[in-house]
Amino acid sequence: MRRHLAAFAAVALLAACGAPDSSGSATQTGGAVPQKPASAVNLNILDVAGNLQLTQGMIDEFVERNKDVVAKVTYSKAPSPELVGKIKAQQGANRVDIDLVLTGVDGLASGIDQGLWIDLLPTYADRVPGMTGYSEGAAAMQKLAGNAGVTITYYPSGPLIEYLPKNVPNPPTTAQALLDYAKANPGAVQYARPSNSGPGRTFLMGLPYLLGDTDPKDPVNGWAKTWAYLKELDKYVTLYPSGTGETMKNLANGSAKIIVSTTGWDINPRVLGTVPKEAKIGTLQGFHWVTDAHYAVVPKGVSTDKQAAVLTLLAWMLTAEQQAKAYDKGYFYPGPAVKDVPLSMAPQESRAAIEEFGRPEYESLIAGNPLEVPLDAKALVEAFGKWDREIGGGKVAK
Repeated sequence: MRRHLAAFAAVALLAACGAPDSSGSATQTGGAVPQKPASAVNLNILDVAGNLQLTQGMIDEFVERNKDVVAKVTYSKAPSPELVGKIKAQQGANRVDIDLVLTGVDGLASGIDQGLWIDLLPTYADRVPGMTGYSEGAAAMQKLAGNAGVTITYYPSGPLIEYLPKNVPNPPTTAQALLDYAKANPGAVQYARPSNSGPGRTFLMGLPYLLGDTDPKDPVNGWAKTWAYLKELDKYVTLYPSGTGETMKNLANGSAKIIVSTTGWDINPRVLGTVPKEAKIGTLQGFHWVTDAHYAVVPKGVSTDKQAAVLTLLAWMLTAEQQAKAYDKGYFYPGPAVKDVPLSMAPQESRAAIEEFGRPEYESLIAGNPLEVPLDAKALVEAFGKWDREIGGGKVAK
């Protein structure tokens, strides 16, 4: 009995003081966030957006220079659709061991919808002064994050179509022509499941502008033309890959002739050799950019000491010097979320990659076409659900 009482007391003490972090010290999960942790913390960072390709260099350098704030970082990755279940399970068990999530709009929206994230803003906005220097597009994307997310990288995205000229000498230039091509070439047009693909969801959200739907921001009541188009296109789509990378491989091996793409997904796979360098991109008549961003969010249940470390890290990541690393090898082109970070500031490797594999037409395409923010959290979740139920959920490659 004494052992049981002692165990019960220990559990009660942990519940009151917060679970120990991985460095062994008990930390508070509620209350005001201190300026810095009482002692250096270990951070567990989960990436569900491929963001570490842009930001791991920023984070690693921060840890190297701020040993009094962060002792160690552990990275992990997961598909975006698994994010909500993973976080909810940890919160339900009262043992959250993911301290920072790097996510796209999809994971951000799903987490907001489920109430998973801590509201860091506006309470601690002054801890991340770089947010005041966002570019116009990044500032618009930040509005989607509400009080939960902090925009850390940005790009105009798409939707673009991508193809190999040898396979598609006369690419479609309108949405109807793309549909006609798919009908004449079953299985040749491909895009990945929108809830786990930047190009997939950008295509989904870009169609209402291309087709002239009544309300591009209302997928339930304003997308009649879009849903009809997707249902017709679905007749000629044999499968929907679960992620964008598979569409790139299929373009390269010829099993797909036209895929949906974005600026970053065009440049980076060609840099890496996944897609032949000679691949081309195109836009469809009525094209609007649907912008995209990656966000940092903190799950509810993370200690205030670790929140302090995260805020200090985010302030570092939004400096111009660190943002220049977001050019990477074109993965999220251009990448920086803050203004006045030219390519000339980027590491030599990034400059060389983009100078060779970038496209001069991007500058005029970005300047000459409207920029639209994606759907808000609620509408995006509704759009994903409707696509899964009524369009392609049964054809998603497992």
